[in-house]
Amino acid sequence: MSTRASVAIAHDYLTQRGGAERVVLSLMRAFPEAPVHTTLYDPDGTYPDFAGADIRTSPLNRIGAFRRDHRLALPLLAPASSRMRVDADVVVASSSGWAHGFDAPGRTVVYCHNPARWLYQTDEYLGGTAWRSPLGPPLLAMRPMLKRWDRDRAAQVDVYLANSRVVQQRIATTYGRDAELLPPPHGMDASAAREPVPELAGWDAGYALVVSRLLPYKNVDAVIEAVRGTGRRLVVVGRGPEEARLRATLPANVRLLGGLSDAQLRAVYAGADVLVAASHEDFGLTPLEAAAFGVPSVALRGGGFLETVVEGETGLFFDSPEPELIAAALEKSEHHGWDPDTLTRRAEEFGETRFIDRIRSIALHEDRRL
Repeated sequence: MSTRASVAIAHDYLTQRGGAERVVLSLMRAFPEAPVHTTLYDPDGTYPDFAGADIRTSPLNRIGAFRRDHRLALPLLAPASSRMRVDADVVVASSSGWAHGFDAPGRTVVYCHNPARWLYQTDEYLGGTAWRSPLGPPLLAMRPMLKRWDRDRAAQVDVYLANSRVVQQRIATTYGRDAELLPPPHGMDASAAREPVPELAGWDAGYALVVSRLLPYKNVDAVIEAVRGTGRRLVVVGRGPEEARLRATLPANVRLLGGLSDAQLRAVYAGADVLVAASHEDFGLTPLEAAAFGVPSVALRGGGFLETVVEGETGLFFDSPEPELIAAALEKSEHHGWDPDTLTRRAEEFGETRFIDRIRSIALHEDRRL
């Protein structure tokens, strides 16, 4: 296929700030002329970098409630995705459940963050037994139909890429497909400008940091409990459905921040002395972002963190997301001798240039292995 082939980018929904959305920004830099197709787009909820892009949305985007909380649109997302026509020679889809199902007659390359977590890891996604969640019963009722739709769409994909070994295995188990491993770039430039955060005025550097969406399976509540009643300060950066519940009992030594600019986030990372990563992740992105600033991590021993945290060199592990184990890991990290150069070198191994070169090679069919 010629390098002049038309390319389009697809993504589930642009309503949040997180690693998946940063991957889309990297794809935009890889394919600067490509339009971005997505079901929902909330300029205030996601990164401002999308403001100048050619964003093409589904009719669901006319409903403000869906833009504010994509989960409300769940019964409609499968049919809306099926009708998302993407006319391009090559479609590069950043997907964790929907974009791989867009109507794309051209060649489709799917960069998979995870097979739909709400279908195949429902209890974990909802933070417990599905029947106890308000979203659980309707989701369980729809699950057989959605699984059929999901697997049918996956079968039509030309190339699958996995962001981690965990996801690589899940793609094989769920879809019966082989997928090349291509870790995402971490996207944090420690040399770029920083901007103070007003909510941290009076807080000196040297706090623990969590950067995470506020969802049940992220276990942010366990990290807060680990520092409750102690002298250890904690900064939590994130938004999500758990925010009101967490704020209701937030101790004085914890700050919960949302909606930070990248310049503010860089300042927050630079001021931390340790990152806490307690969630069930498919790729361990935040430890790499922290490492770019010479900051070590204490992380859950499992999933994607096993691929990005080098024990004893860039971080320490705890075996389950329990407050006492997190507290013990934080105490151990405080007395561990960390080498900033080792940390920054680890982050550099996951730079954006490597990702862009590989995704262009695959998408434009320049790789003879495909």
